Amino acid sequence: MVLIRKILTHWTTAFVTLFVLTYIGLQDFSGKEILRLKSFDYLLANEEVTPSQDVTIITIDEEAIEKYGQWPWPRDTLANLIVELRQAETGVIVMPILFSESDRFGHDETFCEALGYGTVIAQVGTTQKRTSNPVPRGVAKIGNPLDFLYEWSGMVGPTPKLANCTQGVGVINTAPEVDGVVRRVPLLMKIGDEVYPNMAIETIRVAVGDPSYQVKADDFGVTAIRVPAYTTINTDANARIWLRWNKQFNTISAASQDFSSAAGTTVIIALTAEGLSSIVATPTGEKYDYVISANSLQTILDGETITRFDSLIELMLAFIVGCVIIVVCRYTPYWSIALLLVLGTVGGLNYTSITFDSLVLFDITWILLTAFIIGFHSTFLRFILEFRLKQQIRKQFEKYLDPRQVAILVKDPSKLKLGGERKEMSFLFMDIVGFTPISEYYKNNDDPEGLVDVINDYLNRMSKIVLDNGGTIDKYMGDCIMAFWNAPLDCPNHAEMAVKTAIECAEETDKIKAEFKEKGLPDINIGSGVNTGTCIVGNMGSEMRLDYSVIGDAVNLAARLEATTRNYKDENGKVTPLLYSSFTQEKLDNIQSIEVDKIKVKGKEELITIYKPI
Repeated sequence: MVLIRKILTHWTTAFVTLFVLTYIGLQDFSGKEILRLKSFDYLLANEEVTPSQDVTIITIDEEAIEKYGQWPWPRDTLANLIVELRQAETGVIVMPILFSESDRFGHDETFCEALGYGTVIAQVGTTQKRTSNPVPRGVAKIGNPLDFLYEWSGMVGPTPKLANCTQGVGVINTAPEVDGVVRRVPLLMKIGDEVYPNMAIETIRVAVGDPSYQVKADDFGVTAIRVPAYTTINTDANARIWLRWNKQFNTISAASQDFSSAAGTTVIIALTAEGLSSIVATPTGEKYDYVISANSLQTILDGETITRFDSLIELMLAFIVGCVIIVVCRYTPYWSIALLLVLGTVGGLNYTSITFDSLVLFDITWILLTAFIIGFHSTFLRFILEFRLKQQIRKQFEKYLDPRQVAILVKDPSKLKLGGERKEMSFLFMDIVGFTPISEYYKNNDDPEGLVDVINDYLNRMSKIVLDNGGTIDKYMGDCIMAFWNAPLDCPNHAEMAVKTAIECAEETDKIKAEFKEKGLPDINIGSGVNTGTCIVGNMGSEMRLDYSVIGDAVNLAARLEATTRNYKDENGKVTPLLYSSFTQEKLDNIQSIEVDKIKVKGKEELITIYKPI
């Protein structure tokens, strides 16, 4: 379980999350698509709106209903409207209205005659297998586009009489996205092998007088559609184009007596009276369904169709961003992680706007989602790593370092270099001299607990002095204390602090000696040895148990000096409480020393000069 926990919380597991996200991104599931489309809505809805010079909307509104009566009107009324528009010198007249049945007033002949003046009427795809007077158009194919076109089960068209009279019949169905919003429309659809044009492209065909279309496809879908006498229209793989919503259309009521402002423009006769028209969702809000036909036509007329950035490149960028964030989260400060996410978000959004200025839709959402998920995961893993390290530091040093030093290490673990490093340090070994009489005293009095209390009191008081002077207690060996300075925290005056500690411990021992005398206990003395030199310091031990310690000849010499204190006594027979080497004496600035002797210690050939403080 411990191994599994370590694996699951290792910083590299963020790469596993990144691979999973990348795999999910490749599936292009509906949630990702909705997120992407919503981001596109912001771009589409915030284009600068300008007046259309190409399309005019003639509305069958409440005013027109009041003038001409309830809908549907007798078709001679519509015929008269077409004639009036022709007299106003308009272009193609588009009616996104289905005339699937004969006029109940018997005016189809008059209406049919009017339809001969450059008009396009509607047909509707249906999910029911009902085909009634559909009007397909011939298509010249390059490749095999049929496999990629939207397909309807059935198609309901105008009556055969009206279909023969009009120059064009276009499909008015929309193709909502997964969230029900209309952003794209297919320009060509099919039933079986028959192809049916959208209202907008059918209007273009009628305007230029071409009889059919050309469609180009490759192995991945449709790439372009062309009316031979018009420019090529680039589409997506399903023959769809993205609609633009950046035009404001001139609107005139059908009840008006003056259509002169519609001269030279394509006219769309639209139902807008309450209850007569459907409402569709668009990136700019709910609109009447005729707006789809108007914007489709305007988008084609502008000749500036929107294209999509390569989705695989977007996914690859998301993966690269995730890798960068994992590395940044592992090796840099927390503030740089936040800065990277903020700058990355701002930069990504700006890049999205810049690419849309070139009519390219770049999906930033998956990149941002990946960045924030990976950023959160990587930061969490780093937090766990640092928390464990701090817990390890606290557990390892809280009994051997002053709490203030432990707090510094916990706050900045980098001050503790795990593993071994070579470093100059000072070492102190301190032991009770004449411990046997004390032990015998408690043994004779059958009070082993009392001996333990004495030892604990002694160690507690000496340890406090060591810690107060910035030392690290390496270990306790019975009544002996081993301590060192300049690790894990730097201590520039480590030699002086080690000697100062030994002096204060000797003074504290004098106080203990007085307390012992009052209690009738045996005399107590200490011997301390201090040395300065280079050693190896760091975490040492086995995989099962680690200890932060030091090794080296300089450490051994300090231990030898502590044992040597028994050999030097003053005129009163008192053991010299402190001896230190010339290596330590050379680094003392504020402590006066006196040479005691030159000695040869075990394991060394050269003589060592030893000192004691004055």
